[in-house]
Order: sequence, then structure tokens, then C-alpha cells
Amino acid sequence: MIKNISNLGDAALYCDFGKEVNKEINSKVINYFKNIKKQNITGVTNIAPSYNKLIITFDLKLTNFEKIREVIKNIDLKTYDNNKNKLVKIPICCDDEFALDINRLETNLKSSKDQILKNFLNREYFCYMTGFIAGMPFLGDVNEKIRLKRLETPRVKVPKGSVGITEKFCNIYTFESPGGWNIIGNSPLKVFNKLNDKNPALVNPGDTVIFYKISKKEYENWNDQK
Repeated sequence: MIKNISNLGDAALYCDFGKEVNKEINSKVINYFKNIKKQNITGVTNIAPSYNKLIITFDLKLTNFEKIREVIKNIDLKTYDNNKNKLVKIPICCDDEFALDINRLETNLKSSKDQILKNFLNREYFCYMTGFIAGMPFLGDVNEKIRLKRLETPRVKVPKGSVGITEKFCNIYTFESPGGWNIIGNSPLKVFNKLNDKNPALVNPGDTVIFYKISKKEYENWNDQK
């Protein structure tokens, strides 16, 4: 499954699963991520999965590259239970004031707003990874009919809660941040809660996400007790 295990600086290594980006490869990454995490390997300080890589950082005072590599090579790999992964339903308001790039999408895709939203909402999304900013989920796979490249000039500030699409992925901006994704709407749901020490991210690698449309009034009256 792992094609190569290499050094990444002095105190990290990465497991390479290949160049392809798809659900099958990513599921293997998540499988290793969950099983390695359960090992509580001495000296490991962080484990970060991506589309097709797994990065492991460690404390050089407690361990080293060779020791970590041997543990990974000899790990008793068990298939993780898909039933433990969540189905997360995300509300999204797609009124024009929130769908910042809907005109760009209509023009480049040669499609109407209604059809674009239909293609976007009529889909289940798989969380490949989280990152860039805390808790931001990278979700695939976007309907081929609405795939579009990033903005030529990224925004300096993308509002918190914005839902963006680019190529085969969509994401949710958990904080106000620079970004170049095509913004299709905004969610009032708190996707990342830094006060939750145990599990601050609502969406985690391996989870499935469904978006559903809400009105501006529902958006304005939203609270996370729903």
C-alpha cells in the first residue's frame, strides 16, 4: 500500500501512497492514519493525512526515523470501520450576497445558477483531509459539470463559513482567510470549534458530507443548537 517511506527534514517522515488522488487511495491513507494513531508510538508528536501522503512528526529526543519506519513497516494493519465515520449535514445559503462567484461560474460553465446549485447539492462528498487553516475540510468529488479552476487573483479575505469549489474539490472556510476558490455560498454552521479540546473539527478525514440549502432568514437565525 505504501510505496515509499522517506525522511522529511530531521524530525519527520512521510509515507507516499502514489500520485493519484481518489477515494480509494485516500481511504488507504486514512486507514494507516487511524491504525498508527492507535499505536501511541513513543516520540510521535503529530500524524497528518493528505490526499495521498501521510506525514508523521516526532521528537528526536525520544525516537528517530529508523525506529518509526520499522514500526510502520511492521504494523498489524486492520481495516478501519467505515461505520464509525460520520455523515455530516451542512446547511448552506446560496443567496447572491453569499455566492460571491456565482456569476463567474455561470459564465465559465455556461450554465444557470439553478443548475449549478442542483449539481452541487445533489451529491455526497468524501472528506479527503483537513488543513490549510484549522479544521478546513477538503471534500470530493465535485460533479464534473461544475468543476472550475481557481480565481486568477485570490481574495485577500474570504468570509468565514464560505463554501468554495475548485476542480474536483470543495471546502468550507472555517476562519476568515485569503483564498482563491470559487465561492458558491456560506454556511452558518460552526465547522471548527477551538474550545472543544477532544474533537474541535466537525468534519474529519473519512467522513461524508451532504450540503442542503437554507434561506437567508434561516441563515440569520441559525444557531449551533439545531
